[in-house]
Amino acid sequence: MISSCRPFLPSFSRSILRTSVRSTTTRVDNAVEGEASAMPERLMRQGTDLEFTSGSLNQIAASLDLYTSHLVSRNSSPSSLEKISDLNTSRKSLQTSRDENLGIAKKLSGEIGKIMKSGGDEAKVKEIKAKVEEAKQTAEKYSTELNEIETSLKNLISALPNLLDDSVPTGPDESSNELISSWGDVSTLPKKLNWPENFEPRWHDDVAKGLNGWLSPEAVKMSGTRFSSLSSSVALLERALSNFFLDTLTNSGYTEVSVPAIVSASSLENTGQLPKFEEDLFRIDDFEANGEKAYLIPTAEVPITNLHADTLINSQELPVRYAGLTDCYRKEAGSYGRDSRGLIRLHQFKKVEMVTVCRPEEGEVEHEKMVLVAEGLLRSLEIPYRKLLLCSGDTGFSAKKCYDLEAYLPSTSSYREISSISSTGDFQAIRSNIKYKDGKKKNYCYTLNGSGLAVGRAVVAVLENWQMEDGRVKVPEVLRGYMNGKEYLE
Repeated sequence: MISSCRPFLPSFSRSILRTSVRSTTTRVDNAVEGEASAMPERLMRQGTDLEFTSGSLNQIAASLDLYTSHLVSRNSSPSSLEKISDLNTSRKSLQTSRDENLGIAKKLSGEIGKIMKSGGDEAKVKEIKAKVEEAKQTAEKYSTELNEIETSLKNLISALPNLLDDSVPTGPDESSNELISSWGDVSTLPKKLNWPENFEPRWHDDVAKGLNGWLSPEAVKMSGTRFSSLSSSVALLERALSNFFLDTLTNSGYTEVSVPAIVSASSLENTGQLPKFEEDLFRIDDFEANGEKAYLIPTAEVPITNLHADTLINSQELPVRYAGLTDCYRKEAGSYGRDSRGLIRLHQFKKVEMVTVCRPEEGEVEHEKMVLVAEGLLRSLEIPYRKLLLCSGDTGFSAKKCYDLEAYLPSTSSYREISSISSTGDFQAIRSNIKYKDGKKKNYCYTLNGSGLAVGRAVVAVLENWQMEDGRVKVPEVLRGYMNGKEYLE
């Protein structure tokens, strides 16, 4: 059992810190270095209130050890915290100097009025006016510097990840993830499928080729590497899995939604994909979404969560649960050489996504419910899997806590992720301005998201776990109604 975060982190479940900064800035081209170098477009719009769970400027400055421990546990550099503290000190000083000069200008302007009323000395008025103008210019200089600092601060704060839940194990990478449970006996596969003693399970693309359902070379010829195409019974299997997942989710209390595949930069900022993960996104250069940069969605989590952006939900309506099937698009930057064969890691793939919006006190229960729904899909397909609680170094940027479900692949005798289910707390809700009203009180919601399931990887799991020695693939009973009664792919 991996040690938990508790030894160095106090309870955050009721102490998530916030900051609210009024934006009065315009674009500053020379943004701060490192992860925060890409300034989100939404943060540059004047008059926007910015709130982040990473904490208020003053609280960060006063609690550097606490925030440092979080960043270190996530394998991130804490240097940005020192920058925030230093910039915040400068910000306060500049505010004081600006306000002092504005006060001087106001006071002197009042003196001018008194002199004019008494028919006073014009030379004196001219002298005071010069001092007023000097004070205003000095205030403007401080204001310009202040705007630049606030822009840098917003950059840095937007690049801070979510705070971790107390239950998250401490560890540097996936090797420290905590095994919670496993389901299915992989040793029974040979007997269940009548595999001969010397049978070596084939890789899924070899199974698909044998079914005349593999057109990946053709897809690569027209689109490049990490694209794929399926045909005949394998394409039917993909469609059957998609429909089975959606039907199961809608029968489990999720409302099906159909959402756009193109979203604005601010929508991606709301859910935490920008600015940090810009290099993984496909940007559309000749199109704008509401005057902003436009991108293909990396996951349906983005448009589904943004259905409630800038909304106030009645408390009685919560929780709301959504399910949607979309194509997803990712550049997979930094993954070159990994999983380049087959359907494991593609630039375009189908996924059924679950999103829940709820009250904070419902967050933990809703998270566990979401995991159980995804587990139920795997069990219905009779795919062996294991459930992992991700450690601090493997937990995603927006998540406070995340479970992964990994399906067993007999071709490599290994488990591969097929669903990642995250609780983001109020991290996304604050960025997206999603609140609920309970009486006269308005509070930020909690949001959760997870795959239910990744369709391409489900195709992989079925082809490998249900393959026969003669090249056929047995169709899981739960899918036969979606496949014209087929018992085998052949």
